[in-house]
Amino acid sequence: MPPKQNPLNLNPLQLRTLTVLQALAAIPTAAIDGPAQGERTVRQFPQAHGDHFHLGDAVVAGKDVTGLYNEKVWNALARKGLARAEWPHSITLTTIGLTYVTGLTDEILRQGAH
Repeated sequence: MPPKQNPLNLNPLQLRTLTVLQALAAIPTAAIDGPAQGERTVRQFPQAHGDHFHLGDAVVAGKDVTGLYNEKVWNALARKGLARAEWPHSITLTTIGLTYVTGLTDEILRQGAH
């Protein structure tokens, strides 16, 4: 039997935000390792470029990034064990948060030039 999709019952905004945070965690200039082994702390957040944001080589629509600037979303991710929030300065993705399958990566992170 395949694993349950979205076992922590994240709402759509939380799923989109976690997808974006996972992408940010993979960018060396946006995140650092730690503090615990297997974790990544995001300390640099994207600025809007018109109606979209650039995350490495991906482009993300502005509507998919709104949770990055929402303290309640950060707190919800922390309550579910996916992150530890230091609002508004940094957010640490736990190993669970880094590997949680949101199912939105291909939908949100669009590759290619604009």
